[in-house]
Amino acid sequence: MAVLQSTYTQSIAVGYPGMVANGEEGNRISRTVEDVAGLPFGRAAFRGVGDRGCTATPSATAGAFLGISIANLAVQPTVGVVASGFAADIYHQNGEAGLMNEGVIFVTAGSNTTQGAAAYVTSAGAFTATSNSNTAIPAVFDDTVSSGTVVRLRVRKA
Repeated sequence: MAVLQSTYTQSIAVGYPGMVANGEEGNRISRTVEDVAGLPFGRAAFRGVGDRGCTATPSATAGAFLGISIANLAVQPTVGVVASGFAADIYHQNGEAGLMNEGVIFVTAGSNTTQGAAAYVTSAGAFTATSNSNTAIPAVFDDTVSSGTVVRLRVRKA
């Protein structure tokens, strides 16, 4: 049976969380996810307890920020919950996560942002332009967007 599509959106999505935004030079590393809940694509990762571990729990300790998790469609290519019971678009506990610690990557804005504004991570893992009680990361927003919108984040090596 053929599927017919008769309606189309006015514009396509600019990107999705964890998608590398362009072909600019960047740097990628990998770390083992320590969190039981896993590490969603497009989230900040910080040093974990293990030598090569990472966690989504923000840490202001010098050198704790490791990078932003890169989307890997080979990990979970489906939407929703799969047969294994794990959510899609997430690196699972003990899985190897790809992290971008330099370059431009898409994330979801947790607040209104302006181009060039410094980026911070809230205790819940959201990216915000607000410094109050949040963890600074070596990154700036590349777009002016409203909260909840996908935005380019330019990560610089610390």
